[in-house]
Amino acid sequence: MSDQAAVLEAQNITVRAASVCLVNGVCLTLHPREIVGLLGANGAGKSSLLKACSGELALQTGTIRLHGRDIGSMPPAELAYRRAVVAQSSDLSFPFTAREVVLLGATVPGFDSESDRLKSILTNALADVGLTHLAGRPYPLLSGGERQRVQIARALCQLAAARPFRTDPPLLLLDEPTSSLDLAHQRMILLRLRRFAETGGAAIAVLHDINLAAAYCDRLVIMKDGRVLAHGKPRDVIVSDVLSEAYSCHVDANRLPPEVIPFALPVTDRTPLSAGPIGS
Repeated sequence: MSDQAAVLEAQNITVRAASVCLVNGVCLTLHPREIVGLLGANGAGKSSLLKACSGELALQTGTIRLHGRDIGSMPPAELAYRRAVVAQSSDLSFPFTAREVVLLGATVPGFDSESDRLKSILTNALADVGLTHLAGRPYPLLSGGERQRVQIARALCQLAAARPFRTDPPLLLLDEPTSSLDLAHQRMILLRLRRFAETGGAAIAVLHDINLAAAYCDRLVIMKDGRVLAHGKPRDVIVSDVLSEAYSCHVDANRLPPEVIPFALPVTDRTPLSAGPIGS
């Protein structure tokens, strides 16, 4: 774990919606150069925890500090300089092109939307997610996976464009960023996420694919009923008893299936692709 100051600190946070407790007494610390994956069954509280960490959901108890400051005290523009969010889904009915949607990430007050630097950031963000060839296509005509990659590029554009205004490590919060992607694009996005961390950023990602989470995350938080069931390095928490309890079904971790059942695992090579650092 990094010995640098924490990017994000959540202390004993509770989030409710009416009488329902969505997040119950959760603590989480995130350091620079780390990716933390959130795992758990549907309704376990993963997305609610992510929204609380972004400042979107109010807390009933506890505190969340972003770079040592209470996230609730930060105005929206300052939050935009420091963290970017990729939601589980994003609807857009206007016929914006993919390029224009990515540029929405740089519409924070104070950003120079006409600078040559921003044009370079836009080019890099589209390339980072493999969408250079679709930059001019209307967003509503893109597939679900292509839209998902556009939203990831928008977040990367936002944090890169904010760099002159920010001295602290950037934070990226992603809710199921690979859910609509094929194997090749899952790998592309998660390698980009690794490079984001390796160049000083920090990220929290809600994931449903346990194998991808184990391959690309530094630490995992497994949730159940709004609480943290297990927390640690992938090799320590991807075990049968923890997963069986988390998903309420029998899970055999690290055991090959019978010979009659074929299986495939993702390539776990973390070697970054050849593009330069995000935000440069």
